[in-house]
Amino acid sequence: MGLYFGTDGLRGIVNEDLTLEIASKIGNALGMLKHKPTIIVGSDTRISNSYLTAGLACGAMKAGAKVIDIGVCPTPGIAYITKEYKADYGVVISASHNSGEYNGIKVFGSEGYKLGDKEEERIERCFIHEKTNDFPDIGSYEQNFNLVKTYKNFLINASKKSLKGLTIVLDCAFGASHRIAPEVFRALGATVIATNCMNDGLKINKNCGALYPQSLAKKVLKYRADVGFSFDGDADRLIAVDEKGNIIDGDMIIYGLAKYYKKTGLLKGNAVVGTSHTNMAIEIALKKEGLDLIRTDIGDKYVLMKLLEKDLSIGGEQSGHIILKDVATTGDGMLSAITVANMILSENKTFSEALDVKLYPQSNKNVIVKDKFRIMNNEDIIKEIAKFNAELEGKGRIMLRASGTEPKIRVMVESQDAELNERIANEVVGKVVAINEMN
Repeated sequence: MGLYFGTDGLRGIVNEDLTLEIASKIGNALGMLKHKPTIIVGSDTRISNSYLTAGLACGAMKAGAKVIDIGVCPTPGIAYITKEYKADYGVVISASHNSGEYNGIKVFGSEGYKLGDKEEERIERCFIHEKTNDFPDIGSYEQNFNLVKTYKNFLINASKKSLKGLTIVLDCAFGASHRIAPEVFRALGATVIATNCMNDGLKINKNCGALYPQSLAKKVLKYRADVGFSFDGDADRLIAVDEKGNIIDGDMIIYGLAKYYKKTGLLKGNAVVGTSHTNMAIEIALKKEGLDLIRTDIGDKYVLMKLLEKDLSIGGEQSGHIILKDVATTGDGMLSAITVANMILSENKTFSEALDVKLYPQSNKNVIVKDKFRIMNNEDIIKEIAKFNAELEGKGRIMLRASGTEPKIRVMVESQDAELNERIANEVVGKVVAINEMN
């Protein structure tokens, strides 16, 4: 990671951490890295999107780039369109699951993959010297909102069968999928109950979507639906709900899809990719199916790297970033939901019957800190973690990590004993808070 880019692009509160100047510098850098590049740019529904898009476009045009603004589009849609259109870069203006005051910038290369750490560092180095082209070599800007239909058609064609007979509740978090998701699932024949499916950047991710699936669970029960799908603001995550109202996280979805892929002959390598956060119960359940779990650092870019390295089919995170590598270049909430719906129909089972694994309880806590790296390298914290790892040895584990996108330390304790998890997590949080206040 560089000074500006984190584990998933650049993100922060608008006009505090993420300014118009930074957006302009990123656009200008992209214009410098290739000769007169074509840049696709799209966004979710945040009210700051046009502001940051204008800044990025101006910086890019100063360096001679052609900017094509496709408007509101999910992150995976921009990755797909960038590749299909043979553009040089795709840029997403979105803060994903964060609330409305945040925004962010993600950059995809010409093949639809997120830029790696070294490429992001190259962009940052270009911040030092801006490029300004003279007439007539300045760039251009145009809008082409019809390009989103290309992605919509891809999603419809990705379904192996009609979804007729399924009743599906969708929670689009007032974000980028608010229009396209209901259209796609209705086009596939499903009965759709749409909720939080309006273009409202002030409400994006607010007590809804993938981070707050509890209200979706109530609606699934109310309408006696077969399944519920919730997306985050840029629709690269999926958290589902089964017909009994149980919340199904990314770990469970990966487990279900791995079994489904194996039965249908689509699974490569008899393995899937998860992260250090993937629930231990999933690893055990996969073993019983003759499948391995390969863990990476947290961050979907690291999951993708391992999928490409090992030529595997499925990988993802507990948070709902799921990458179906053989058909997509990045996590895609709607594509994952379509695949889950296909699984339910193919298995001729209810969603709950298809997922016969009980997760280990986890205690997850976040602590806002002044300097997350100072906390992570603190000797007392390191000793504390070692002590609890020894206590949990053979029956659980503890993880402490710095958020890649926010000023937070994340604590996770996992074992079959929920009370033990909570006790240890609270003790670690107390230690982090005490050290954070010593300054």
